[in-house]
Amino acid sequence: MGVVAASDDILGAGLVRIQEEVDDAFDAFLPVPEDTRARLVEAMRYAAIGGGKRVRPLLVAATADLFGVSRHVAVRAGCAVEAIHVYSLIHDDLPCMDDDDLRHGKPTLHKAFDEATAVLAGDSLHALAFEILSDEATSTDPFTRSELIATLAGASGMGGMAGGQMMDIQAEGADYDLRSITRLQQLKTGALLAASVEMGAILGKVPLEGRAHLRAYARDIGLAFQIADDLLDHEGDESKAGKALRKDDAQGKQTFVTLMGADGARAQAYALVDQAIGHLGAHGKDAALLSALARFVVERDR
Repeated sequence: MGVVAASDDILGAGLVRIQEEVDDAFDAFLPVPEDTRARLVEAMRYAAIGGGKRVRPLLVAATADLFGVSRHVAVRAGCAVEAIHVYSLIHDDLPCMDDDDLRHGKPTLHKAFDEATAVLAGDSLHALAFEILSDEATSTDPFTRSELIATLAGASGMGGMAGGQMMDIQAEGADYDLRSITRLQQLKTGALLAASVEMGAILGKVPLEGRAHLRAYARDIGLAFQIADDLLDHEGDESKAGKALRKDDAQGKQTFVTLMGADGARAQAYALVDQAIGHLGAHGKDAALLSALARFVVERDR
């Protein structure tokens, strides 16, 4: 079996496993109550179960596995990151933000339910993330729980995902250069991906000074991920993507593709992936899944 085929097998099995684990976990986290909150929880389940690639939980689990962390614990932490990610997508799709009708090939939450329910579902998933991390079932060590919470909170707020989203909103018609676009995407997309890797290391009790190579890996795949997203928006297939494409051009936003050209952006994404994989050299074959995931970031079609 060739190296590429073996890598595809490792990644395929890893994605199937984490998708099933995350769906099962959210099913357990979100029982539908027998009162008028039922519509809210049904909306949360609609958004959180049965959709998405689960790249962030897989990053948590694959990193944690390098250090012998319990799979059950890693999946719980991964679900916390995914809860933040899903909430951000719900709010991002709202008419006051990107005003999208499709997500993962099905109606967006505010279309399937209503706008008020969508806002509350996003708010509740945000809260659920920190409920999961503060629970002793995630870690019996209060210092580990505290560091997990601080890491995810920092990646979610004004210094991370939300701050990047604000920069993106301001980008319409703005004259952003490559440095500004890179900073925007490091916050909007990269921060949560970086937190996923960091949290896997935190669960593994890796000291701060021992995480530098993992942070470098996460930084590189975060940028590669967004460049791939820009390429998909520019030239992807909407039927495969499961969402509207070519919105950046229509809104006059600068992206990696508009600033570098499609070929230049693609070359940069692959260079970042090669660099990311290089940071994992000390882990050898144990990092095969993280390496395969880095390749997937730029080769995906959705």
